[in-house]
This record gives sequence, C-alpha cells and structure tokens, in this order.
Amino acid sequence: MYRSTTRNIEVEVEPFYMPDRSDPDEARYVWGYKVTIANNSDAFIQLLARYWRITDGMGRVEEVRGPGVVGEQPELNPGDSFQYTSGCPLRTPSGFMVGAYTVRSGEGEFFDVAIPAFSLDLPGENHSVN
Repeated sequence: MYRSTTRNIEVEVEPFYMPDRSDPDEARYVWGYKVTIANNSDAFIQLLARYWRITDGMGRVEEVRGPGVVGEQPELNPGDSFQYTSGCPLRTPSGFMVGAYTVRSGEGEFFDVAIPAFSLDLPGENHSVN
C-alpha cells in the first residue's frame, strides 16, 4: 500500500499484477491498481483531471493526462471517499507510476493532489532500480 496526503486529502494506491491479461512472451505485462481518495479536509472538492508519469524497467517514460478518473469527476464532501480500479500495461516486468489529480475546491480554487509513487514489480522476479 502506498499513501500520500495533500491538504488533508489522502490518496492510497494498491497495485497488483494481472497475469490473465499479461503475455510475457509478447513483452506485455499488465498491472491493476486500486485507488482510494479520502477527503479528510473540512472543504468540498471535485476531482477534475489526472496526470500520470509511467516509467518502465528500461527507463522509458509515458505521460498520460485526461479528465477525471474512469469516466467520472467525483465530488467529495468532507469525510467522503471515492475508490476506483484501473490498469496499466508495460513492455517490461517492472516499472513505477507517480502522478497528481487536479481538484477544485468549493471556493473555486484549483490545486494538485499528489498520487504517491508506486512500484510495479512482477511477483517472484529480481528487481533493479533504473
């Protein structure tokens, strides 16, 4: 489990390998990740956009930006949480992801909420940091 907190908004990520969607012989390794966003602040927020920086085991970087998450732009009142699951294919058996969500407060302020860096490692493999 990986966690980060920005302005009392906690993001927790739990990555997992998906062998049924992977094909190592074709250099295709797929991970899922479950994200929980908890609004522990005293203000309303709405998640508007996401940014991911995905690095594979060879150091190749892909950046992904887009509106919301899994087709939604969730609204979270104080004490609310939102959970979703998504996935990421890589061409190598390891890598990592890090990112940020752009949110809007009830007062119209826009700010970024950090998504913690998390590792994508094939179970049972030796890993090296690139």
